Amino acid sequence: MTAKDQIQETISTNDVVLFMKGTKSMPQCGFSSRVAGVLNFMGVDFADVNVLSDEEIRQGIKDFSDWPTIPQLYVKGEFVGGCDIITEMTLSGELDTLFADKGVSFDKDAADKIREANA
Repeated sequence: MTAKDQIQETISTNDVVLFMKGTKSMPQCGFSSRVAGVLNFMGVDFADVNVLSDEEIRQGIKDFSDWPTIPQLYVKGEFVGGCDIITEMTLSGELDTLFADKGVSFDKDAADKIREANA
């Protein structure tokens, strides 16, 4: 199976996927840590893919999305963005809307607390 096939299968079989450096319980870069932290705090059930453990996936995800950086968040098979985009979407409430529209469960109160803490 090619890296592209593995990526497609992963994003097709999981509602929310974060391609990241490290794991959701032990991120290995600040940007990955920030996005995983937001998702964990909001109670989102997500699959994590550690790109550091597979060079083909690490390069493959960049080619797949045509996005040069890690982390990368996918929701219901669609590429959403990297750390800056997810941070902006969290603070604006767009991430809440995306999750609600896609039927992904999350803790609205936790999302509100993130915004309050960053107001």
